[in-house]
Amino acid sequence: MPSDNSYCHRCGNGMSERNVGGTMRPSCDSCGAVVFLDPKLAVVVIVSHEDSILMVKRDIEPMMGRWSFPSGYVDRGEVVEEAAVREVREETSVEVKLDGLLGVYSGRGAPVVLIAYAARVCGGSAEAGDETQAVGWFPSDDLPPLPFPHDEEIMSDWRAAAH
Repeated sequence: MPSDNSYCHRCGNGMSERNVGGTMRPSCDSCGAVVFLDPKLAVVVIVSHEDSILMVKRDIEPMMGRWSFPSGYVDRGEVVEEAAVREVREETSVEVKLDGLLGVYSGRGAPVVLIAYAARVCGGSAEAGDETQAVGWFPSDDLPPLPFPHDEEIMSDWRAAAH
């Protein structure tokens, strides 16, 4: 199946890669239109209560079956903080109040930029949502193996902010 950048959005002709400003970008062979690929924005939320962290056992890829923090993509036009609260609700049935930004995490060549927040429970009861197999509280100093590249850094930033 061809990628979204196989054909020009302006003239319909074929696309190829060319150097534009020092970066290889999809460009139209006919009219010269250039595609600037935007990153996808995701949120992750460290929900704490006393000295425990709320985690979800993922029921979707990537990392299906692994424990992770509630997280997900921000919809176009959605307020990032509202997306963070929504993702926790969808995955855990817990309502949260954000306590603050932990950080913004990205990597060279990675298509996703991650924004992490700290939060506390303000309602609801923890139960698995449509994208989770299970929900659990874990001591902050005894978490299951963390599956994603920035998870350890996020927890380190959470510990620094919490103390």
